[in-house]
Amino acid sequence: MKHSTFSQKTLANKIATAVVSMTVALGATTVMAASMQPSAEDVSKYLRPMEVPQGKNNISTPERVELGKFLFFDPRLSGSNFISCATCHNPALGWSDAQPTAVGHGMDILERSTPTILNTAYQRFQFWDGRERSLEDQALGPIIAGGEMAQDMDTLIVELKAIPGYVDMFEAAYPGEGVTPDGIAKAISAFERTVVSTDSNFDRWLKGVDGAMSKEALKGFEVFKGKANCTACHDGFNFSDNGFHNVGLKGMEDPGRYAIKPIKVLKGAFKTPTLRDVALTAPYMHNGAYNTLEEVVDHYDAGGFENAGTLDPNMKPLKLSKKEKKNLVEFLKSLTGDPMEVTVPVLPVE
Repeated sequence: MKHSTFSQKTLANKIATAVVSMTVALGATTVMAASMQPSAEDVSKYLRPMEVPQGKNNISTPERVELGKFLFFDPRLSGSNFISCATCHNPALGWSDAQPTAVGHGMDILERSTPTILNTAYQRFQFWDGRERSLEDQALGPIIAGGEMAQDMDTLIVELKAIPGYVDMFEAAYPGEGVTPDGIAKAISAFERTVVSTDSNFDRWLKGVDGAMSKEALKGFEVFKGKANCTACHDGFNFSDNGFHNVGLKGMEDPGRYAIKPIKVLKGAFKTPTLRDVALTAPYMHNGAYNTLEEVVDHYDAGGFENAGTLDPNMKPLKLSKKEKKNLVEFLKSLTGDPMEVTVPVLPVE
C-alpha cells in the first residue's frame, strides 16, 4: 500500500510538472510569435515618411529632375571631361564607388570614402563633416574642388551654353534664369532627391508581409535595438540621427567635424551614415576601414579603439555572442531594398 501511494504521488507530480512545462512552452511560443510582428512603435518610427523633403525655392518638377539627371551623368562637368558625378556615385554600386576612399582628378586618392547619395534628401547635413546644410549648397563643391572634378565654373558655363540641348533644358526647368551655377546646383539636387531607398525585406515586414524577414534577422533587430544599442545613432526611417560621432577608428588623424566646429567632443567625429542599402556600400566607415559588415559589427562589439579624438560615450564593449553578431548582420542585410531602375541618359552634343 505504501508503495502504491508513493507511486500515485510520483505520477501526480510528474503530470503537474508536465502541465507547467507545457504552459511555459506555450507562453514562450506566444511571446515569440508576438515578437515576430512589428510593434506600433516600430511601424511609426521606421516606415518611410509620406513625402520626400524638398529644397527651399527648388520644388522638384519633371523638367528639373531630367536636367539634373543629365548633368549628374555628364563627364563634361569635370575639368578632364572624364569624371561625372556618377563616376563616384555609381547606381550599380549603391550610389557609391566600392573604393576605400574616393579617386579624384588625375587619379588622386582622396582621404575620405565616397558616401552614398541614397536618401540624402532626408539628411540635415551634407558631406562627412556636415559642412553644408542643403543639397543645393553641396552640389557644386565636388565639381569645382581641385582634388575631385577640378572644373572651372566659368569655363563650364561657357561649355554648357554652347550646347543647344542644354540651353533648352535649362529654360524648361528654370524659365528665364539661363544657364547658371545656381541652376546647375538646383537641378542636380532635384535629381538626387529622387534617389531614395526602395522597399526592403524589413519594410515589407513592417507592412505586415508574412515571412518577409527571417527569424535570424528578426532576432538581429532585437539585438540592434537592445543589447547592441545601435539605435543610439542609427534610428528612424533613414537609420541615422544626423549627428556626428567619433567611433574609435584606428590611426585617426582626420579631425572630421572638429574642423567645422572646434569643440573637443567633435574631434574625429563624422556624420552618422544611413544604413539603408548598407549591404551594397562597402567598404565601410568614412575612411573605408572595413570591407564587411561582420568587421563593422566586431568593431562596435569591441567598443572601438583609442584614437586621436574624443571617443563617443556610447562606444563601449558590447560582449555580443557569435550568434548575436550573426543575427545582427542578417538584420543589416534586410535593410537593402530592391534595385532602383535607372536609365543612363543620352547626353546632348554641340
